[in-house]
Amino acid sequence: MSDPTAHHVGITVDDLDRAVEFYTETFDLDLLSEFSVGGDAFAEAVAVEGASAEFAHLDADGVRIELVAYDPAAESANDPELNRQGATHLGLSVDDVEAFYADLDDDVETLSPPRTTDTGTTILFVKDPEGNLIEVLDA
Repeated sequence: MSDPTAHHVGITVDDLDRAVEFYTETFDLDLLSEFSVGGDAFAEAVAVEGASAEFAHLDADGVRIELVAYDPAAESANDPELNRQGATHLGLSVDDVEAFYADLDDDVETLSPPRTTDTGTTILFVKDPEGNLIEVLDA
């Protein structure tokens, strides 16, 4: 058995173009590639009958973020409560959380203004256009 290494962090979205625009503009991530996958092997692998998907890979300083939009799409289960079992979020660091917050477009939703925790780390939770949570913290 080989030692596993991280390959990507995947986020399922409904509107791939809108998600790519958000992540490239809000976080200045580079778009690495866009591609489609379909066929029986893919549908069987993801356990979604007749599935195909559009993908976009973004670079977050060496961490690949994979945005994927499925066809057919499942019903939305948008429950962004961080204390819910199985809840997920993407963590991205920036040089200055307060400055990042000040520069956010007015239509970007946050859970609160930046807060400094007991550990001394300043954090901010941002929602992407589909409600996925991104933790922004000081580098």
